[in-house]
Amino acid sequence: MIKYALQCAAAHRFEGWFSTSADYDDQRARLLIECPICGSPEISKQIMSPAVAGTKRRGSPSPEPTPEMRQMMMAAAGEVRRHVEENFDYVGDAFAREARDIHEGRSEERGIYGEATPSEAKALVEDGVKIAPLPPKPQPKEKLN
Repeated sequence: MIKYALQCAAAHRFEGWFSTSADYDDQRARLLIECPICGSPEISKQIMSPAVAGTKRRGSPSPEPTPEMRQMMMAAAGEVRRHVEENFDYVGDAFAREARDIHEGRSEERGIYGEATPSEAKALVEDGVKIAPLPPKPQPKEKLN
């Protein structure tokens, strides 16, 4: 989808979304685009900066999550942890060795979880072993603020 900044002959500004730039051109030629304020079909595109996915605005911090968003994220993290604990094999502090053995075909392919030191985790990642940290255990309600 392409978002265009548009303006009518009376200088009313608005936005329009189109599948392609050809769709905009076709709809404009057939007078299908009208100003939502005055109804004028005399529409032109205005200069606007492109939206580039994956970039961050420099100098403006990300907004803080609301309490509701934070609660939702914590619930999702808890569900991920619960799923792993119920469906993966716990290998304790042998995690790094077992993950490497699975990666290199010396052990059966399966989901595992356990503990690894930061240096063990770094070495696994550098060697192309796919690992991810497990979300922390949720705090008991009596320990929450």
